[in-house]
Formats: sequence, structure tokens, C-alpha cells
Amino acid sequence: MARLTTFSRLLITAAIVAAVFFGVRHFFPNLGSSDAGAPPPVEQPAGSSQTPAAGTNGTSSTWGKQSSYTPTPFNFTAPVPAGGKLKGVVELGSAGFNSFIIRMDAQKNWKLEKAEFGVSLVKENLATDDDIKSGLKRFINDMISFGVGKKDIHFVISSGAKKEAVTQQISTALKGMGYFVNEVTPQQEAKYALRAALPDAYQNKGFVVDIGSGNTKISWLPGGALESYGAKYYQDNMSDETVFQDVKRKAAMVPSNLRGTCFIIGGVPYDLAKQTRNGKERYTLLKAPADYTPDGAKQKSGLNIYQAIAEATGCKQFVFDWDANFTIGFLLNL
Repeated sequence: MARLTTFSRLLITAAIVAAVFFGVRHFFPNLGSSDAGAPPPVEQPAGSSQTPAAGTNGTSSTWGKQSSYTPTPFNFTAPVPAGGKLKGVVELGSAGFNSFIIRMDAQKNWKLEKAEFGVSLVKENLATDDDIKSGLKRFINDMISFGVGKKDIHFVISSGAKKEAVTQQISTALKGMGYFVNEVTPQQEAKYALRAALPDAYQNKGFVVDIGSGNTKISWLPGGALESYGAKYYQDNMSDETVFQDVKRKAAMVPSNLRGTCFIIGGVPYDLAKQTRNGKERYTLLKAPADYTPDGAKQKSGLNIYQAIAEATGCKQFVFDWDANFTIGFLLNL
């Protein structure tokens, strides 16, 4: 080496360094990589799809991340009717009836006077048409005794119940008694829920969500009405992520200027509102979806829907209305 020139020594040294470098790369391919030591990828839930979430530019889905927030305080008192007239509406379902009596004035201000949920006429061995008619007569007479005129009692079959054979049997009996039975579509339900639940003071800053068992309706003014999965989607073997992404995509269509307040109704919101209702208040401010612990499959699914809406809209003021119902919106729309 002593007889080598300085240039020769540099060439030999460079060759040795290159040999060592490529040897290390061959036997230790991950050495120095940014992925070295990284945790394994998160396993997708069983039955979920691998499609990326809308708006995430190809990144993986964020469903179920359970973000929380502090709800924006809510302070509003609904206007009460000046005088007015009693009107009744009955929602027909396969498991029973929900009935509502309101007092409404000429300006369409209204107040709930009486409500009954799950009144069963079809589970009491009403096997014949005569049984059904006699049961309906008792039901109608109770509303008349409360002060509702016979011509001011209306019957509505929801979109989820009209396929039930027993509901059609009841509908036929009512028509034979001189009552018109109104069948509504999911889009009409969304429109009527909006009419009942969205106060005039919030028409330019709020929207309405109705989380039912069979479907979820999202509506706003003017003319917004969308339908997605209901809180019993698990019975159809739908995955949480599939439902989350569909609800999120549709909730994202709510105009940005209307996302300040969401008036929310339906079975699961009702169960959530019961946990924090103050006395007999009409409006109960819901907590963030991540701050609830679901009780049963239906609540778990309903919270998944609620979470998707909250995430898509960024709304931090979800208000449950104890009095509003899409059938009351039907009355207000007459």
C-alpha cells in the first residue's frame, strides 16, 4: 500500500465503502426505512367495505372515530297559539297507533295537547273486520271526547308500515267508516317532519333529522329532503361503515349556512334525550354522540347514524323536540 499513489488509495477506499454499502442493503433491506418499527395496519371490522371515506382524498375511512365536542347552548321558546282549534292525527303502524292532538291557530302556531304512543288495536285479538271497526270506533270516540271534531281527525300510514297486511286491513276498515287514509312516502315524511320541527326563527340557519327504525330523513328549506338507512339496519346485515358513509355523504349536502342547529326527532334521539331532560321542557340539547353509551343494537346503530351526521355537518347543537312528529307536520300542511 506504501508504493500506491494517493489517487490509487482513494479508488481502493471507495470500492471498499461501496461493497460494504451494497452488502448492508442486501442483507438488511428495511434498515433506515421510514416504515421500520411502524405498527401493523389496523384490521378492518368484519363485514365492512374497504372504500375510502368521501372527501378524504383516498385516505382510509374515519367511521367510528368517536370525536367529541361541547354542545352549543340552546335557548328558544316556541310560540303558542292564540286560541285556535283542536285537531287530531293518528299514525297507523303494524304494532299499534301513535296519536296526537294539537291546538292550532290561524297562523299555524301549535301546541301539543295530548299524545299516545304504541296504542295497540291489532294485538288484542282483533281477528275480524267487525273487531277492527269496533276497536277503531272506541279509539275515535276517545279523541272526540277530548274535544276534537270528527272531521278534524286524520289518519296517516307511514312509509315503513304501509306494506303490513294488518295495516291495510285497518285502512280498509277506516275507509268504510268514512275516513280518508293518507299514505306518505319517505320524502313526504321528511317534508312533514321539517314543517313540524323547524321553527320559523331557524328556517335560515337550521335543518331537521328524523332517525326512524326503517329510515333516516334529512331535510332543510327550501326543498331539501334525503333518505338513508334507519336505526334497525343491523337486521338487514348492513355494516356500520356502509351506513355511516351513506348517511355522511347525504348529510354533507346540507347547505353550510344551515348547519348551525339541527332539530332531531325519532326513536333513538328520544331515548338519548330522556337521559338529560330537565323536567317537562319541550327542547332537550343532546350531548355529542361519542358521549353516549349505547344500550342495545338499535341505539348502537342510531348513534352511528348520529355520529355520521355530526361529522359531515360539523353541527354542535342537536336539539330534540319532545312534541314534534311528522304526522303533526301533516296537519300543519293541510
